[in-house]
Amino acid sequence: MLFDTPVYFVFLTIVVIGYWRLRRSGQNVLLLCASYLFYGWWDWRFLSLILISTLVDYCCAHLIDRSDNPIKRRTALIVSVGLNLGFLGFFKYCNFFIDSFASLLATLNIPVSDTALQILLPPGISFYTFQAVAYIVDVYQRRLKPADSLVDYALFISLFPHLIAGPIQRPSHLLPQVQAARVFDIDRFYGGLQLIALGLFRKVVIADNCALLADAAFNGKLGEPNLAVLAIGTYAFAWQIYGDFSGYSDIARGSAQLMGFHFMVNFRQPYLATSLQDFWRRWHISLSTWLRDYLYISLGGNRHGELKTYRNLMTTMLLGGLWHGANWTFVVWGGIHGAGLAVERFVRRMFGLEATDSANQPSSSFLSVWMSRIFIFHLVCLSWVFFRATSIDAAFHMLSGIGNLVWIPEYGTAFILLIAFSLPMFLLDLLNERRGEEYVFEGLPAMRRAAVAMSLMVATLIFAGSSANAFIYFQF
Repeated sequence: MLFDTPVYFVFLTIVVIGYWRLRRSGQNVLLLCASYLFYGWWDWRFLSLILISTLVDYCCAHLIDRSDNPIKRRTALIVSVGLNLGFLGFFKYCNFFIDSFASLLATLNIPVSDTALQILLPPGISFYTFQAVAYIVDVYQRRLKPADSLVDYALFISLFPHLIAGPIQRPSHLLPQVQAARVFDIDRFYGGLQLIALGLFRKVVIADNCALLADAAFNGKLGEPNLAVLAIGTYAFAWQIYGDFSGYSDIARGSAQLMGFHFMVNFRQPYLATSLQDFWRRWHISLSTWLRDYLYISLGGNRHGELKTYRNLMTTMLLGGLWHGANWTFVVWGGIHGAGLAVERFVRRMFGLEATDSANQPSSSFLSVWMSRIFIFHLVCLSWVFFRATSIDAAFHMLSGIGNLVWIPEYGTAFILLIAFSLPMFLLDLLNERRGEEYVFEGLPAMRRAAVAMSLMVATLIFAGSSANAFIYFQF
């Protein structure tokens, strides 16, 4: 795949140079061709899925927009959503349900042959499917006019910086940018370069080095589970997945910014959250807002009483967990967050507390804010054990070491390395939280930002971790 190799940056450079020599219509055609090349590089056969989905969605959206007949409009909506979710369900979850059913039969001592068809997962299908569903639903609810140009809509779906792992772009945010002329802005161009440099630093220095520690702990290389191994593995994976996915998002946003597009911010210092609700306002924002607007609210949100609100929270987070992958570990991960959100809501209502970020409350003391942050961070880390483990049994095996107090010198070395590679990202988050910018040093003059980007690149070259770790969210 192009994104995790230097080939991507050669590819991006060639596209950007040609892009700014063209007018808007030519730019869109160039980007669409480049996006399909980018996607087809991995397996050209999966291009047919995007092409079929794009053409059906485009036609259904116009049929919905032109018709006042409720039956016709709903039928077109069902066809579009059904096709997209059908593709997603078949390719992502077919093996999962077949294997789960086979395991159930095995527990009942019913013989079953191991003949399940192993279906290859198209890259990025979870991300572009959610974008397509958001588009058709917005058109159906008359919040958005359908794209007049098939090229414009196809580019909205397949624009290569966000195609493989997001951020999931809202139609009302990105589609108007695709339809409008882009003007070269040297200041935004510099900002894009800095975002790319920051993303590479997060991925290659933070995530890849923390991955070495997380893999050693979860794969048994540090010995049988005990409290130290659990702490090393869990903390390391927490910073690995954050550095990995936020790094990808920064590279995607920076790449888009080089071509005059603005992608939504996907992370806002999530490990500084003071509640689970606050965490989901900061973590994978493009997914959390999608789940809120297109699933939670559609289920009824908080409009039909407390019990149904708790049910809707659990359902949303369980499905959000399953969206991440075809494994029961992701369902448990989503269930932990759903239960936590429900408990938070119950406690807030019982004690009359406002559902706001306590860090921004004038009455919140420094100590109470940091105690809340530490508690939420560890609750999130508990859920990461299930996210990282290969099975439910493996997750509980890892957690079984919590009461086993063992210490060897190698653990001290591992903790020192963990602090060395996570502390820079933690300090960057503290600085960003204080300054309130989209990315660190956004407000500096262009030349100073260029100097910051060069410093990040030098640090990336010096402290680069393992080159074998692809972006985690490529598998989703």
